[in-house]
Amino acid sequence: MNGEILLRADRGYVAELTLNRPAALNALSDAMLAALDTRIAELSADRTIRVVILRGAGKAFCAGHDLKEMQAGRQAEDRGAAYFAGLFTRCAAVMTALRRMPQPVIAEVHGIATAAGCQLVASCDMAVAAEGTRFGVNGVNIGLFCSTPMVALSRNVPRKIAFEMLTTGNFLDAQRAAAVGLVNHVVAAGELSERTRALADLVAGTLQAAVRTGKRAFYDQIEMDPDTAYAHTAAVMTENMLWRDTDEGIAAFLEKRRPEWPG
Repeated sequence: MNGEILLRADRGYVAELTLNRPAALNALSDAMLAALDTRIAELSADRTIRVVILRGAGKAFCAGHDLKEMQAGRQAEDRGAAYFAGLFTRCAAVMTALRRMPQPVIAEVHGIATAAGCQLVASCDMAVAAEGTRFGVNGVNIGLFCSTPMVALSRNVPRKIAFEMLTTGNFLDAQRAAAVGLVNHVVAAGELSERTRALADLVAGTLQAAVRTGKRAFYDQIEMDPDTAYAHTAAVMTENMLWRDTDEGIAAFLEKRRPEWPG
């Protein structure tokens, strides 16, 4: 790994982003948040990229915010509350940007994903975890309730599971994380990259206009009441049905052949 704190490598239609601060367990420093914000904006505008994989270098996915940096911010006379308000606002913007990216984002998780690192997993559209991975929002153990990570976590797992994690600091192992919906798949550590890439390739092989429209509709409707959600998604599907590529996809299915979609 080179000295950049966030690496990008494109393999075909899939972009791989690697958090590259292994000595700090890939903590989300100010510089890391800025790098993520920049890369997310670049990828969102890149029409050649269909899926994004987010991973961490070294022995962990992400240990959350950089506590040393936060302590320095707390002690600086000219920073204090303004620094923390800015930090949590910047972090929330990155998490929200992942959700708003047109491409699906898959977290490839190993080691630990704690506090804002767990928030990062919850903010991705899908997640694949290695056996032995642990997930936690354990700020309460140092007297800091994980209020901002709670936003993404509580929208991924049942509320009683989230509340127990937040108030006890207890970890979920990978199997339990899958059982409660925080991750999609748990795989052998030696197969993590291969299995994550296989999922990315599967998504990348579909009609991308449909996936991009669908991702936006998915997050729009999930915040709506059921009646409003049905009306909204009916309008989305009506528009989708009128596309030439959708007509080709249905015709190909009926004719038992592969659809001829744009490359």
